[in-house]
Amino acid sequence: MSAGLALPAAPAWRRFAGRRLTLVVGIAILTFFLFLSVAGPLVAPYDPIFQDAAARLQPPSLAHLLGTDNFGRDILSRVIWGAQIDLQIAVIGVLFPFLIGTTVGTIAGFFGGIIDAVFMRLVDIILAFPFLVLMLSIIAILGPGLGSFYIAMALVGWVSYARLIRAQMLVLKGSDYAVAAVSLGFSRTRIMFRHLLPNAIAGSIVFSMSDATLVLLSGAAVSYLGLGVQPPVAEWGVMVAEGQSFITTAWWIALFPGLSIVCLAFGFSMLGDALGELLGVHE
Repeated sequence: MSAGLALPAAPAWRRFAGRRLTLVVGIAILTFFLFLSVAGPLVAPYDPIFQDAAARLQPPSLAHLLGTDNFGRDILSRVIWGAQIDLQIAVIGVLFPFLIGTTVGTIAGFFGGIIDAVFMRLVDIILAFPFLVLMLSIIAILGPGLGSFYIAMALVGWVSYARLIRAQMLVLKGSDYAVAAVSLGFSRTRIMFRHLLPNAIAGSIVFSMSDATLVLLSGAAVSYLGLGVQPPVAEWGVMVAEGQSFITTAWWIALFPGLSIVCLAFGFSMLGDALGELLGVHE
């Protein structure tokens, strides 16, 4: 019996073997930024908001490895401290849409009928608006800040997860084990969340890695526009915005936080690609 159960997993692991480097790179990048976010106060050489007028716009040197900005603040220290906020943006900005979308998609796909129709029309309404425009409109109404950004992401971002889960639920609820669970008299809640959802959620987990990249870039864009994290807090999008006026004379102000955004997004993308192979989502 145990040998028979192990056989279906073997092809997935063989496919995944070729993606081990992708997984290692993705985990290494995310671990690095996680370390920076946790150990920022210990490894940052300077206070990220300390202003030194005598050290304004200094290029990378031994004293300031990544240079200083127009207020004399150390770029390296601000990049390190910014990792905490940007990693938080990527995680929390995905978590709430994931939970909301998974719940809605599970209920809509399982029950069908009028419940499914109502939820899917709501999805269609949200998708009728450009994602960034709708998100910025919500933030503008609520006021700038991370809290408004998270609310906007939760209100807009759940639709993709709902559609993914609903499509899987529509297929799985007619499977043999689902019919058997109904015959055994299990409750609808148990069938939905214990029997069907674990088999339907793989695609959403993989998608959440790519979505984390989108959320990270959206958070940087919102901060760049002045609607996200507010100065003088060290956040990569804010730093890029502050450095745009000096791009030809002090390129390091915008370059290093911009590279940090790209690297963190790349880490999420690599991890998602490896998980997709492991879970067979890319087939």
